[in-house]
Amino acid sequence: MEEILTKPEIRRVTRDLPPAHYLFNIESFSLLVKTGVDYYESDAFEVGGHKWRLVLYPDGNKKSNGSGFISLYLQIEETDHLPRTWEVNVNFRFFVLDQIRDKYLTVEEGDGAIKRFYQMKTEWGIAQFLSLAHFSDASKGYLVDDSCTFGVEIFVIKHTGKLECLSMIQQPANNTITFKLDNYSKSYSDYYISDVQTIGDSKWKLIVYPRGKGLWKGYSLSLFLELVEAYQLPPKRKVYAEYKLRVKDRYNSSNTKEFTATYWFTASSYQRGNLYFLSLWELQDTSKGYIVNDSLVVEAVITMVSKVKLFL
Repeated sequence: MEEILTKPEIRRVTRDLPPAHYLFNIESFSLLVKTGVDYYESDAFEVGGHKWRLVLYPDGNKKSNGSGFISLYLQIEETDHLPRTWEVNVNFRFFVLDQIRDKYLTVEEGDGAIKRFYQMKTEWGIAQFLSLAHFSDASKGYLVDDSCTFGVEIFVIKHTGKLECLSMIQQPANNTITFKLDNYSKSYSDYYISDVQTIGDSKWKLIVYPRGKGLWKGYSLSLFLELVEAYQLPPKRKVYAEYKLRVKDRYNSSNTKEFTATYWFTASSYQRGNLYFLSLWELQDTSKGYIVNDSLVVEAVITMVSKVKLFL
């Protein structure tokens, strides 16, 4: 076992064995950073009769002097059933995998302090877990092919052996939802819904308001992308999508209208779009090719989507 010298308050040691309790693998790390997310919370996992999460700040927790570093925290979950004066005392260490040497760097407070989790303090961690420069250095082995693996051990506990893998998938297969509304001039419903389509491992659909929604009803075409069955997501799980909504001008492609956006969809926020996508005056202009033979064609293209796999 090799010890790496560093600041006295943080101890970093390499070892062969993986963490006993939880691994968190990230594919396409750079794409995760690109989304602009401040932090990502893993799925909950059980150790020692309590539920926990890893909380990763891929670009550092800037509120705790984490700029220029990866920040990593341990968070206790589901404490509502515990007595009002509850506390959980644990000793834990974090891990990051050196993929070149097949070894794990363990990171913990040098004095092995026991951390007290209680009602007013439900999260502990290390703001300066690993410098981004050191982490991104290909020779160190922590980030290989844009993939990395973190982990945690919480003592004294029994082995759970769970693995969560978060992937950021660019240009996923079958990523275009096409909806055709025939007889546009006779479309009397407020909105129409496309067929459900699976992209990544999530289900999506288009919602089209041919004459607008809300304040823009009677003035514009309104379009929305919806994550189907979002209510079935585990607590705090979110799904990232980079997407385009568009209406093609079938006479002149340079006039195609397109709206590009990114969003982390959740159980409570599962629909995003544009109320004022295209004015009805422009949409119905016969010199343009948005409506041809009384049919309107709308598309949603998901260019990147997140995907989570749990290995139990």
